[in-house]
Amino acid sequence: MAKLYFNYSAMNAGKSTILLQASHNYHERGMRTMLMTAGIDNRYGDAVISSRIGIASDAFTFTEGDDLLTMVSQHHLKQSISCLLVDEAQFLSKEQVWQLTQVADQLDIPVLAYGLRTDFQGELFPGSAALLALSDNIREIRTICWCGRKATMVMRLDADGKPIQVGAQIAIGGNDLYVSVCRQHWVDRDIGDA
Repeated sequence: MAKLYFNYSAMNAGKSTILLQASHNYHERGMRTMLMTAGIDNRYGDAVISSRIGIASDAFTFTEGDDLLTMVSQHHLKQSISCLLVDEAQFLSKEQVWQLTQVADQLDIPVLAYGLRTDFQGELFPGSAALLALSDNIREIRTICWCGRKATMVMRLDADGKPIQVGAQIAIGGNDLYVSVCRQHWVDRDIGDA
């Protein structure tokens, strides 16, 4: 029986790299995968999953309101897939996470979702909250703070590189806008020499 897996971390832990490696592993064994990412994140182009280490792959995109079960079912009918891999899973809606459970339970296709757990204010993203509640397996991907401790929090930076605490939950960006830190440095608003 297929399962729904949620792999979460702070920023810059290598989630996209691990997702692309997992897809490569399936392909090496002659199996097909379906890759999805949030349409809202087009930092590396439309419908692309890209890693900071320089690897990338085309992907389907999802937006708010898309029926992922229908999208996957239609693709699976045209071309049988062995695994669904979802990047930027924090941007899923609760309903879309339920749809991913149906992909695993009804279509018997494993679903590997990768995303952030919390936003820059320390709050769960709706997609992450639903994945934490509904996934069969949950795994933390670790990264480190500038001090060497495990980074579990994300700070958003303003144009001058100073930590900010207010703003919309979603602002697409990379190292220019976010830094991952341990909980203590998040509380202290200390980004080290970043």
